[in-house]
Amino acid sequence: MDVKSTKNFVFWLFCQFELITCSYLMEPWEKVLFYSFNTCMVGTLFYTTYVCVAAHVSTALQLLWNFLGNQQENAVSVVK
Repeated sequence: MDVKSTKNFVFWLFCQFELITCSYLMEPWEKVLFYSFNTCMVGTLFYTTYVCVAAHVSTALQLLWNFLGNQQENAVSVVK
């Protein structure tokens, strides 16, 4: 995909976004507030997802390793 068609595609996506959200009807200062709010919300969503997913995966792996580790230790202690 060349640069010109990529640029046109991104512009087309932006126009679709403006049509869907009706932001093409807004005044420039309203657009700044609207886009700033949306950008902050998307950034907050990505950050929260990153932090929560990392914490949940870490907890799940610790539980898994503890479960597998304790199971082997219990099997060895029962044999003795």
